Amino acid sequence: MSLQPILIAGEWRQARNPVDSFTAFNPATKSPLEDRYPVSGMEDVQSALVAAQAAVAALCTVSPGTIAGFLRKFAQNIEDRAEALVEMANLETALPVEPRLRSVELPRTTDQLRQAATAVCDRSWCHATIDTKANIRSLYGPLGGPVVVFGPNNFPFACNSAAGGDFVAAIAAGNPIIAKANTGHPCTTKLLAQAAFDAVRVSGLPGGMVQLLYRTPPDVGFALVSHPLTGATGFTGSKSAGLALKAAADKAGKLIYLEMSSVNPVFVLPGALEERLTEVAGELYASCSLGAGQFCTNPGLVIVQEGGQSEAFLAEARCHFAENPGGTLLGPQGPTGIADALRILRQNGAEIITGGEELDTPGYAFANTLLRVSGDAFLADPEALQTEAYGTVSLVVCARDAGQMGEIAAALEGSLTGCIYSHSEGNDDPLYDRIEPVLREKVGRLLNDKMPTGVAISSAMNHGGPYPATGHPGFTGLGIPASLLRFTALHSYDNVRPYRLPPNLQDKNPTGSMWRFIDLEWTRRYL
Repeated sequence: MSLQPILIAGEWRQARNPVDSFTAFNPATKSPLEDRYPVSGMEDVQSALVAAQAAVAALCTVSPGTIAGFLRKFAQNIEDRAEALVEMANLETALPVEPRLRSVELPRTTDQLRQAATAVCDRSWCHATIDTKANIRSLYGPLGGPVVVFGPNNFPFACNSAAGGDFVAAIAAGNPIIAKANTGHPCTTKLLAQAAFDAVRVSGLPGGMVQLLYRTPPDVGFALVSHPLTGATGFTGSKSAGLALKAAADKAGKLIYLEMSSVNPVFVLPGALEERLTEVAGELYASCSLGAGQFCTNPGLVIVQEGGQSEAFLAEARCHFAENPGGTLLGPQGPTGIADALRILRQNGAEIITGGEELDTPGYAFANTLLRVSGDAFLADPEALQTEAYGTVSLVVCARDAGQMGEIAAALEGSLTGCIYSHSEGNDDPLYDRIEPVLREKVGRLLNDKMPTGVAISSAMNHGGPYPATGHPGFTGLGIPASLLRFTALHSYDNVRPYRLPPNLQDKNPTGSMWRFIDLEWTRRYL
């Protein structure tokens, strides 16, 4: 059987000297799908890097309007091919067609492409800065090398390596892309890459602007992220894989932005339990089970204070977890990964309240699992008890008192999100004021009275956080235009003749409406 083609240098072609091949599986049936895909070796990687570097040179003369036109055309291409994309993503991930894929995730994907196009045309995102007295000017611009994107398995459209948030941010910042498909949904990624490449051709962009590889051996992946021609890498996945790639990139002095492990702690204060225990328990289960728990913002850790109300809360939550069927996981690694995480949690004092077993179903599935542990046990080994279980799994920590709740907050690792549920009339305010400043430093996004699984495509969104949630707390993976800044370099011009300056730094405002920081003042004026 012939292997599916890769996209290199503006051409769909067979991999050269692939080191292996693989096939995807239908998670709902555990059946292998028909197509086979190459595992590319260094020859394909080198070809992609050389083509990307040629694209870097060509992009020096490409206008922001052309980049914006590509992003809008790509969005339109996705919408025109929606049925094929949704059908294939459902086959490869078992995520439901409605509402998840067709009505939620696909529009989210096209929306972020169009938001990026608007930011590119506006130009204010580049923070053009002018000091007229010193005659020094600067702005954020492209990296001078391609961005390599390793996409996750849980969002086949919105976080896809050939269409998702990292892809959009890197393109909008003026960089070419080398997409490394997630091997859980290779055909979905191929379809998106086809839509992107068709938009590349229509827009007149260089052929190496968007390229696609399906899989590489680990050593070739390390060589890719650390290669002298690589500009930066965006990675979403496991902590172990992310840190291995980071070590290779760091050794070579290359940028890499990681999204890894996150347990997303939820503090439920006593007044909230007294006031609306039933509602909070239902919201916990709904959030934890969304997408079979395979969300990076899944609430995997809940902290309550010991007592009758917390026992009632645990009983109510147990009913939700026990009475609902486990969802289909994204692949064979799902049940194995959950079982491994539960083993660590139990070895360190956690007790299973319900669930804890792989399900005997046609697809990959694991029972909804709720655990509990004492505050003392948690504080004895907080690192082990923050092991992420990538599924419908949540660990409830029962603190002795308010003081111990504060100690638990201080012992938390970094997470994408953190939440505090409190009494609506302010009865919990003293305890909130004690916990919030500590929790604030541990998370990228702080929530009140709301579970964390909704990640809006908003300019104010932070989808980032302290390690190990990400590799750097100063950046966001979602939220335009802030997400663009990860894939930029700061370009400064000192005493450069006016006609040699980039248009965004010349005396004339290039759009008439672009915001620039001129002599310590944000303004739209001309000089």
